[in-house]
Amino acid sequence: MKSLVGLLVVALICVLGYVLILKKTSPTGGGTPQQTIDVTGVKNDLIAIAQAERAYQAEHGAYASLADLVSSGALVVAKTGRDGYTYEVESSSTDFRVVAHCAATPEQPCTSYFVDSSMEVQVAP
Repeated sequence: MKSLVGLLVVALICVLGYVLILKKTSPTGGGTPQQTIDVTGVKNDLIAIAQAERAYQAEHGAYASLADLVSSGALVVAKTGRDGYTYEVESSSTDFRVVAHCAATPEQPCTSYFVDSSMEVQVAP
């Protein structure tokens, strides 16, 4: 009897651990696989634009707009957006911020993201 209770307790702990791991590793928002792919692409684009900002700043001593990054060759791919997201660069002489805005609808909620000189993609407020 004790072994059966012990086995049930261990099984319960394993199931709870499995559920918690699945929740932790599942994408935020619980979107479709295509939405997860799109968000990953947007985050990669933000990092690429931020790296182009760093390269531009190293060469010119200031940060640039998205159009300036493309025209100077610092940003090779001239994307202004991806799958419902549009990119915007807010730059000054000392800092930059690249924002991926999305047009959320009740049918398709989405999250906007940004990256700055910290090079860490974050959820936009």
